[in-house]
Amino acid sequence: MIESERHRTILSAVQARPVATVAELVELTDASEATVRRDIATLHMQKKVRRVRGGVESLAPPQFVGLAGRPFEMNATRQIAEKRAIAQAAVELCADGDAIIINGGTTTFQMVHPLANRRCLVFTNSFPIAEHLLKQSKNTVMLAGGTIYREQNIVLSPFENDVTKNFAARRMFLGAQGVSRLGVMEGDPLIIQAETKLIGQADEVVLMVDSTKFRHRSSLILCSLDRIDTLITDDRITDADAAMVEAAGPRLVVASPRRGRAEMPATG
Repeated sequence: MIESERHRTILSAVQARPVATVAELVELTDASEATVRRDIATLHMQKKVRRVRGGVESLAPPQFVGLAGRPFEMNATRQIAEKRAIAQAAVELCADGDAIIINGGTTTFQMVHPLANRRCLVFTNSFPIAEHLLKQSKNTVMLAGGTIYREQNIVLSPFENDVTKNFAARRMFLGAQGVSRLGVMEGDPLIIQAETKLIGQADEVVLMVDSTKFRHRSSLILCSLDRIDTLITDDRITDADAAMVEAAGPRLVVASPRRGRAEMPATG
């Protein structure tokens, strides 16, 4: 990412929430910490942001605070081949007539293409997923209600009495910010709250994460790995990470962008 693109990304980040930390900006820009600190200093000197300890803040903090995490558009082209292979393996679990939940995200979004040949009842909180399925498939689509978060292109509701509790799904498909021995990780409390409700409405939970997510960490845990029934990832997963998943209990499916998919043999 060139300097002008990094500056735009930093300015966008501080408009989405009151303070952006250096660590968050390193993740958003894929730049080194030293580079991000130089960018912050430059923008501070240009009086576009205010440098604070450990990060940066907007000169005019937003009235509406967005979600933590990388925007949808910025994530959409990362590990795209791996995400498509993971999504294909996920859709192979679906049959016509199934009621399914697809949580918003760039990996789950890739399910829309193979779902064009299915006739499922799909509940989603993702505008891109809903729009594509409505235009390009025969699936029935239900969209969650709540507040629209533009950067992530999702709808979240803080209320308990929303439509979520009235939908019963065969499977829920979701992504994550990171995966570790501690469990499935996300970056924002509102996402945790919404996904926890959705998980409770599904018979099975399918986690869709490319292998880079095993190197990512967050301070928030959605659930332990034993709450996941099936974990689908790509063939770059390390032996250590595969062993960790299998020991925790989920069925591990490894999808290859080159060779289709393979289910890892059970251990023990």
